[in-house]
Amino acid sequence: MNVEGQEKQANYNLYIILGAILGAVTGAGAGYLLIKRIEEGENLQLTAGDGIKLGGTIIAFLRQVSALGK
Repeated sequence: MNVEGQEKQANYNLYIILGAILGAVTGAGAGYLLIKRIEEGENLQLTAGDGIKLGGTIIAFLRQVSALGK
């Protein structure tokens, strides 16, 4: 592998690591917010519709991320 190929591979690895860290921090933040709502006495019920909305939002977010730099 030439130097340019090694630099590309290093960049790819960096993007994957940064994406994993960002995802972990976001997930931990969401969990923290849910725990706070439970501690305040709210009864959390996730319906199928809520799950579908959340999934659609995540897919839309991933599409926006994939369109960056175009």
